[in-house]
Amino acid sequence: MAENVKSEEKVVVKKFKKPSKKKVCAFCVAGEKTIDFKDVAKIKKYITEKGKILPRRQTGVCAYHQRELCTAIKRARNIALLPYVGD
Repeated sequence: MAENVKSEEKVVVKKFKKPSKKKVCAFCVAGEKTIDFKDVAKIKKYITEKGKILPRRQTGVCAYHQRELCTAIKRARNIALLPYVGD
């Protein structure tokens, strides 16, 4: 008898995913060529609580400015404007 009874399981069918809005580089929009390592308030947005540098896919920064951003963060860490490790 148990063979005749079929358990109905809900099958979730994923529909297509909406294409997300393309992120625009904040530095390109502002027209900045270089990123100043002494501007800690601007740089802090691009690091996590633990002190890791956020990747391009999360921040939306272009490749050129991502490289500039990494060097600016590393220089700010070197002269103790930013911590190497977060709290």
